[in-house]
Amino acid sequence: MKLFKTSCVLFLLSFSVYSQDFVYGDLLPDAPELAARGKYKLGVQTMTFTNSNQVDILNSKDGKDAIYDRKLTVEVWYPAGIASTDDPITDYEEVMGTSGDPKRPLIPFTFKGRASRNVEVIADQNKYPLIVVSHGYVGSRYLMTYLTENMASKGYIVAAIDHMESTFRDAAGFQSTLLNRAKDIRFVVNQMADLNSKESFLKNRIDIENIGIIGYSMGGYGVLNVAGAGYSSGLEAFFGQMTGGSKAISPLISGNEKYTKPDPRIKAVVAFAPWGMTRGVWDAEGLKGLSIPTFFIAGSEDDISGYEKGIKAIFEGATEVERYMLTYENARHNVAPNPPPAESLKPGLPFDEYYRYAEPSWDERRLNNINQHFVTAFMGMKLKGEDHSKYLNVQPDSNEKTWTGFTNRSSTGMELIHKKAGE
Repeated sequence: MKLFKTSCVLFLLSFSVYSQDFVYGDLLPDAPELAARGKYKLGVQTMTFTNSNQVDILNSKDGKDAIYDRKLTVEVWYPAGIASTDDPITDYEEVMGTSGDPKRPLIPFTFKGRASRNVEVIADQNKYPLIVVSHGYVGSRYLMTYLTENMASKGYIVAAIDHMESTFRDAAGFQSTLLNRAKDIRFVVNQMADLNSKESFLKNRIDIENIGIIGYSMGGYGVLNVAGAGYSSGLEAFFGQMTGGSKAISPLISGNEKYTKPDPRIKAVVAFAPWGMTRGVWDAEGLKGLSIPTFFIAGSEDDISGYEKGIKAIFEGATEVERYMLTYENARHNVAPNPPPAESLKPGLPFDEYYRYAEPSWDERRLNNINQHFVTAFMGMKLKGEDHSKYLNVQPDSNEKTWTGFTNRSSTGMELIHKKAGE
């Protein structure tokens, strides 16, 4: 009977962790050390940036590029001037489904975050490193709030992009994502940096010499290109075939004279499950161009981006830069997003609304906490000069010995590899 009562208590404690009071990114009992939120309360604002006179690839014909303005909605989190006793909560408005897919109609829902909307930046006059975040195809700026909020609470200004024609609400032809992902990231980095010198709520508050970029799936495809990994001539040819001969993607191709060199202000890259290697997006020469320290995160059974011939091949081929690779054993592609929304569990919905977020072998909240831990360590080292080497320089196989920062016996099922430039 005593054992039964103890089991019931443990069950109830476990259930309370998953109750409606749980906000994405909150800690599970076995969360690693650096997963905890930082000391700052958060503000959040929605901004819109317009990149004028861009190639409208979806309306280009016969090799002649149409032109349009790309409006990008960006969510910005930042340390806020809120009393330390306050516990701010905000609602994020999201949708399930995919625009244009009759089998997956758009279904609005809301979920909670720990931030206050449109409040003042903290009045400490410090400058905070910038992190720009790029979602997958399809996705949204709210896809990784567990991480965007967490990093902002640790003294970063975090800007997550809604990539036009690539979100749940406005999904369109894939050629737009192929062309615009890296271009959008560069544009938003520059727009955010410009706020530091303009009359804005972030004037003189951004450390523009220390910028990080984070991308998931097609966002990973984008951030690697921004970091120097030019795309292959094979992608250039494929893009031309699918667009009737457009050369719009050529400036993103390795070796092209118009290819933009990496922005020296960007000091760190995190690439979750970057897409493209199995489709010939990169070749050996292009990967050698990756020149900004990169932390890769992958599932060993990724069936979207591929693992051995996909993400791991990118990691192995980027020989000119320091890089890490965290692998979740038996995970597939969803190693980056928030947990499945409660609405996705309702009967009658397409199964894919749940599986857009869920992993078959891992609890998504557990993945979120581990991601928070390692992204904190990596970004802290590269953007703030913090010494987190003990968390990153561990034996590769997590099953051999509990990794530093993890609760005893809790670091199972992972691998972390570190390679220096030249290896």
